[in-house]
Amino acid sequence: MDKEDNISFEEAMVQLEKIVGKLEEGDVPLEKAITYYQEGMKLSKVCSDKLTNVQEKMTQIMNEQGELEPFEVQEEE
Repeated sequence: MDKEDNISFEEAMVQLEKIVGKLEEGDVPLEKAITYYQEGMKLSKVCSDKLTNVQEKMTQIMNEQGELEPFEVQEEE
């Protein structure tokens, strides 16, 4: 099990921002840059998965409340 599995969205974003900052500096050795890039991609996927999960939960909650039913405008005759 990866350490990314139990990380919060906010923690993953902070780590991802640090990695991006290091890579943007440009003075990182190639081997280290590749490692940073791989870590960044994992963190990016964690963030994306968490956002998708939240979006699905919100859609489910709204569906249960009946808020997402199609809205049709009644035209005057």
